Amino acid sequence: MAKREIGSRIEQFTGDDYAIRVKNLSKSFRLPTERAWGLKQAIFNRLRGIKGYKDQKVLKGLSFEIKKGEFVGIVGRNGSGKSTLLKTLAGIYYPESGEVIVNGNLVPFIELGVGFNPELTGRENVYLNGAMLGFSNAEMDKMYDEIWDFAELKEFQDQKLKNYSSGMQVRLAFSIAIRAKGDILLLDEVLAVGDAAFQQKCNDYFESLRGKQTVILVTHTMSNVRKFCDRAILIEDGKIKLDGDADEVATAYENLWKK
Repeated sequence: MAKREIGSRIEQFTGDDYAIRVKNLSKSFRLPTERAWGLKQAIFNRLRGIKGYKDQKVLKGLSFEIKKGEFVGIVGRNGSGKSTLLKTLAGIYYPESGEVIVNGNLVPFIELGVGFNPELTGRENVYLNGAMLGFSNAEMDKMYDEIWDFAELKEFQDQKLKNYSSGMQVRLAFSIAIRAKGDILLLDEVLAVGDAAFQQKCNDYFESLRGKQTVILVTHTMSNVRKFCDRAILIEDGKIKLDGDADEVATAYENLWKK
């Protein structure tokens, strides 16, 4: 059993039935409240006991477990802490306290198209983005046609990316990202990409993952929670308000807007 510790975060690879274990997870951000114009003002503020910042606690002692093969939805209103949770699971943020134990290879679909260069062609960006995902040129050669066929943009492969619409760029980025095979997939609203026909293609892809891979989906779309998720977790003010049946949690989320 291999174990790696980074501050309060622990990644541990074991042979049990769980893909992710989260224990008493907390995360805060430091927000500026008053700007000090120069050294003199900074010293004056310190003498007056003015910090110039406040700590905003976003995650407040979350604990849950996700089994291998589960498709779990994370829902909550804007500012509830769900995206911070996803980025903490992905290792983008580190918690100030608590544990995140990951059992397997984790692939985040959080910000599609990060690293795209608008001055390069679509072809060049496919290889660039593939390299960022850890693929060699030889591996990208093998999957190149599949990427363009899925994105339905092959006639644009030699145009510069700056000439693509935003929807075309997202479709291309998504088509590259799904080639990264992982044990655990983290998704942040990536089901809402492209037009209706392409969204259906994405839905079919994620439907094919059910029971085969562990998937965690952060979303505001309750129809996707009901359609794809075995279970869902509702987060409110940085805490878990409800963890259980997907339909039950989706209904609880919808009821938040009726208050």
